[in-house]
Amino acid sequence: MTGPTPDHLRTRADGGRAVEYPPLPEPLPVGVYDNHTHLEIADGALPLDVHEHLERAASVGVVGAVQVGTDVATSRWSAEVAEREPRLLAAVALHPNEAPRLEASGTLDEALAVIDELAARPRVRAIGETGLDFFRTGDDGRGAQFRAFEAHLDIAKRHGLALQIHDRDAHDEVVETLRRVGAPERTVFHCFSGGADLARLAADEGWYLSFAGNVTFKNAENLRAALRVAPRDRILVETDAPYLTPAPLRGRPNAPYLVPHTARFMAEALGTDLDDFCSQLASNTVRVYGSWQDEPVLPIHQQGTA
Repeated sequence: MTGPTPDHLRTRADGGRAVEYPPLPEPLPVGVYDNHTHLEIADGALPLDVHEHLERAASVGVVGAVQVGTDVATSRWSAEVAEREPRLLAAVALHPNEAPRLEASGTLDEALAVIDELAARPRVRAIGETGLDFFRTGDDGRGAQFRAFEAHLDIAKRHGLALQIHDRDAHDEVVETLRRVGAPERTVFHCFSGGADLARLAADEGWYLSFAGNVTFKNAENLRAALRVAPRDRILVETDAPYLTPAPLRGRPNAPYLVPHTARFMAEALGTDLDDFCSQLASNTVRVYGSWQDEPVLPIHQQGTA
């Protein structure tokens, strides 16, 4: 068994749900990756461990995942579990809502130093999730969020890693910061929450848009509009598990093995062949994070060179 047993998993911030995981979906015709998941968070009446998550995922054509940290403890765990499990890569960072708390305790710089240290590990392929969140943090905490975000940008660029952005109620400020400080070559808007205008802007900048299960929600026409205008070579898929379970399974735990629901919905929304779409998703994901089996990805300007 790889990774922690359920007894060692963290509980969802909202307490989790005493309901069963959904059944396995129909397998995808071409393997894809969940590029953002939190397997350290327990959910459901019978939480799954890492091995169970990945076995279910593999059985339906989800061949790998990026395990994402949100603080020092989960970032360290993400880096360590990715070293033991070939179907996982890791992303490490301090979530924007962590930054004000760490700043208040005088430990933000110490925590950032740990993220910088973890970023050097070969199975760590992204810095994230980082960014800005004005939904849960008031004006008094925004200075710490900006400082942490800019520090994460520096770490990603120095280590040649991708960046996974958390952007909630802060689209303009995130874009301004990326432009002012300079975005890494591979920048991903995790759980994309903007509309068509932000999608076009991101495309112009060469950034990636990662769509989660909320693109399937009835009230998410803005996300579907963004999906339709996004260049196909800039689209990724994720779960953000255990959150954002896709329709029609809302209210039940989410997991990487449920990516097929979102991928199929996206292909149908785009009116494209599912095989081709899955191949494109897989290609895009490997371009951002590198191979799950091989050495870390080269910077874009070095790709294709000897």
